[in-house]
Amino acid sequence: MTNAEQLRLLPSVDRLLGDPALEDSTARYGHHLTVTATREVLEQVREEIKGGQPTPSHTALVTRVEAYLRQHLAPTLRPVVNATGVVIHTNLGRAPLSAAARAAMEAAARGYSNLEYDLDAGQRGQRTLHTERLLCKLTGAESALVVNNNAGAVMLALNGLAAGRGVLISRGQLVEIGGGFRVPDVMAQSGARLIEVGTTNRTHRQDYARELAREGSDVALILRAHHSNFRIVGFTTEVEMDELVALGQAHGVPVMDDIGSGALLDTGAFGLTHEPMVQESLKAGAALVCFSGDKLLGGPQAGIIVGQAAFVDPLKRHPLARALRADKLCLAALQATLMHYLKGEAATQVPVWRMVSMALDEIDRRARRWRDRLRRAGIAAQVIDGRSTVGGGSLPGETLPTRLLALPVPAPDALVAALRLGDPPIVARIEGDCVVFDPRTVLPEDEAALLDTLVDTLLRIDTNFHE
Repeated sequence: MTNAEQLRLLPSVDRLLGDPALEDSTARYGHHLTVTATREVLEQVREEIKGGQPTPSHTALVTRVEAYLRQHLAPTLRPVVNATGVVIHTNLGRAPLSAAARAAMEAAARGYSNLEYDLDAGQRGQRTLHTERLLCKLTGAESALVVNNNAGAVMLALNGLAAGRGVLISRGQLVEIGGGFRVPDVMAQSGARLIEVGTTNRTHRQDYARELAREGSDVALILRAHHSNFRIVGFTTEVEMDELVALGQAHGVPVMDDIGSGALLDTGAFGLTHEPMVQESLKAGAALVCFSGDKLLGGPQAGIIVGQAAFVDPLKRHPLARALRADKLCLAALQATLMHYLKGEAATQVPVWRMVSMALDEIDRRARRWRDRLRRAGIAAQVIDGRSTVGGGSLPGETLPTRLLALPVPAPDALVAALRLGDPPIVARIEGDCVVFDPRTVLPEDEAALLDTLVDTLLRIDTNFHE
């Protein structure tokens, strides 16, 4: 059969659209998009026929149109099941929100709100007020400001307080975190002038003092940046916050602390190394403390600035503050998250802390329940010891003991790839010849979907997974 004869076998757009399956697609995606997809598929097939391919069947064409619609119109941002054991997984959206935070966002999104309206006065209000009172009460700060992320908070503070002037920072704190975010680059963009002191592994009080006393020195801030995602060990020295504050006060220079992770609870109480806490920096005399809302705080993406009113309040009026401001959904979720801390329930209600504090016995029970479910389906599985990670640039090198569901499979890479394409996608990790799943980071409401998708995937892709 010639190419021309093959082309004549192709159905018209209207005929394909009349298929019951595409009528369903029309109802789901709309007439215009379904017509566009049908025309695109038919054009692709025409080119394939001209290249020597046979004409696909009517059913095959319908299937391709449906696949085209799914591929081009399905949301690219999707919920996933995090079975990696990394609690604050940056690539998977960092901190999951509490039920109260999700409800607060839904309530704010459903209709109008008093985002910038003073209900008592009946006139325009300030959006910064919704979280400021809670942040000040929790941390002991005089004033607080919320922006869209911590990089923005640092940028705003540096630009507002040190543009065109010098900022002292230890060479050992010129960090780069995920996504290529580098402290020196942010400082340069802010207009502040970077002044490095000390060495990579050792910075002493006199290193700061020497620069502050230098003739012609124009230092606006001393900046301490938390290492976040790495440690310097061995022959090391760093200047503590109270020493930096005393030195700054002697020269009339405020100290700014970028602690990144935003811990309001003592990580040492959960068997981890002590992470710098916001309250500690303020108590030591830091003029400003910047931190994230979606790391150890366990809330939405946000950059939070707390500290002395003399330094925070001018930032609220800075032109850059408007470009970086948080929206109503962020503020609603953050307000609800902060309430968990005020009520003393963060360890049980904030998912990040619930995962960190999860008892090993509970994790073991969940892992064994998963194993038994798989074995009933004829799938080889075992429960082994493992380690969970906090992640998110917090507590580098720190792990928590856990119990893992382990699947010894002939092709681990193939299985994790297949699971990522599931519905919902499941993200696991490989250890040796096993694909492992950590119950610590699987939300209870995701457990059924995890097991159903896992069983379906294993039974579908390879009979070698069976016992």
